[in-house]
Amino acid sequence: MVKVQGPTDELVAGRYRLLAVVHREEGRVGWHGEDVEFGRPVALTRSRLPDHLRGQAGHRTAARVLRESERMGLVCPGKVPGVVDVIEDNGFLWTVTERPAGAPLSGILVNGPLNYVRTARIGLGLLDIISAAHRHGQTHGDLSPGQICVDEQGGVTVSGFGLMGDTSSPRVTAPSYASPEQARGEAGGPAADLWALGAIMYAMVEGRPAIRERGGLLATLRAVERLPIRQPLNAGPLGPAIQGLLRRDHLERVPEPVVREALTRILKKDLDDSTPTESLPLFRDTGAVVRRAGRTLRGGPVGRPVLVGGALAVTVVCFVVLTAAGGLPDGDTSASGSAPSPTAPAPSRPASGSPSATPTGSATTPQKPSSPPASPSPTAEETAGFATYNSPEGFSIDLPTGWKPLGTNRTDDRSYRVTFGASGDPRTLAVTYSTRLGPDPVKVWADLEPSLRSDSVGYERLGDIRAVDYRGHEGADMEWISVSDGVRERTLGRGFLIGDSRGYSLRWTTPADDWDDGANQAALEAFFKSFKEASE
Repeated sequence: MVKVQGPTDELVAGRYRLLAVVHREEGRVGWHGEDVEFGRPVALTRSRLPDHLRGQAGHRTAARVLRESERMGLVCPGKVPGVVDVIEDNGFLWTVTERPAGAPLSGILVNGPLNYVRTARIGLGLLDIISAAHRHGQTHGDLSPGQICVDEQGGVTVSGFGLMGDTSSPRVTAPSYASPEQARGEAGGPAADLWALGAIMYAMVEGRPAIRERGGLLATLRAVERLPIRQPLNAGPLGPAIQGLLRRDHLERVPEPVVREALTRILKKDLDDSTPTESLPLFRDTGAVVRRAGRTLRGGPVGRPVLVGGALAVTVVCFVVLTAAGGLPDGDTSASGSAPSPTAPAPSRPASGSPSATPTGSATTPQKPSSPPASPSPTAEETAGFATYNSPEGFSIDLPTGWKPLGTNRTDDRSYRVTFGASGDPRTLAVTYSTRLGPDPVKVWADLEPSLRSDSVGYERLGDIRAVDYRGHEGADMEWISVSDGVRERTLGRGFLIGDSRGYSLRWTTPADDWDDGANQAALEAFFKSFKEASE
């Protein structure tokens, strides 16, 4: 096998002629080539393999590339180049594909950054492909600008499926686009693809990667794992989505359906520019609340896009009115928090540690759902304005009539977050189950506060972090104020441990001016009183 570092007329595997280099990334080089046996154009990519995937493992990797690429070709016709051949040689894997239309994104970016509208269009095309993969149980795990081709009409194709997938192999190609968990050598999973999507869109609008290469693979991976990412300066309304995807905790990344809403909204506004566009605030608040354009706050219309993320809550962007019946589509992604802190609208402020602040009444008896588990509809009879929702994850809770799951987010360690709300209601409740909590709930919140403070707009903690007893479980409450879309919001987060580093959190967020409303007080009491964890 020849070792090729640039354009050459020598043949790879005695069959494929390398014609011209079209992209170079750390650990990866791509060529336009020709299949001399059949006289057809092809694309060849040479990717470095991790040490443990060489030899016999390399053959298995080659088989996986063929299998997953073929499957993706059926799932996304015309969006994934067909794989012609896969050749393992001396620590490298050559992937030969049909030559896709257009140019590699890495080559397009050589000419400078793209505007946010074009970035949103390309990002949406990329999201379509990775979302389809995730729905069919596949992860790319190796996304970078060199794996993406864009044609003249903005159509996107993605290659490279099967090289890494969700294996725990350290990523050795394009490390600037590796997720922090990949940089640590952990399994990728769908959340790694979401990070890569954010990093790619960052590079498109800024003209440079969020984390630059540091002169070597290991140095770059260390930078990905440890260095802060500067806020994008040229992203415009795309900024909140990018920042939400680039959350270091994979449990907190913006879920796929919400990213789709954000990108779609930007493209629609580009087509219909009749409404004056206001400059968006820097949505760095950590509240994990979903907003719908057209909602009302205390009678006033609010129609601007909003992104509010959470140190322990899913960062959410929503730029269009969600359908009242269905909530967010396809909300099954890896974007939850690993410490106790979901989001939701909050009524009265409970007294710290008092019995009234930690209701101990029994939960409404769960009933068997009348619809499939993915259905967002409540599953028990409605009583006094509330109905018991039986979650497919196993917990149950009484919700205000008409409330539904707006998004469900899961991760490989069995943690998850479910966010609840209703169209037109500015309040939200999030329930998070985490499997990696420390032994002191007060310290969990204290460790999170610096991140909350730095990421939030107008952050202000209310009082002390309070240790509470919640039905015999050790817990802690923290309350704070933040500003979202010019509206002051108040959040109460209650986290509690159930043993073995596991625990839940309920986070309730509501407009600050509405905090003491009787309906909010009743809702918060109902949440605390009715919640029943899966282990009970």
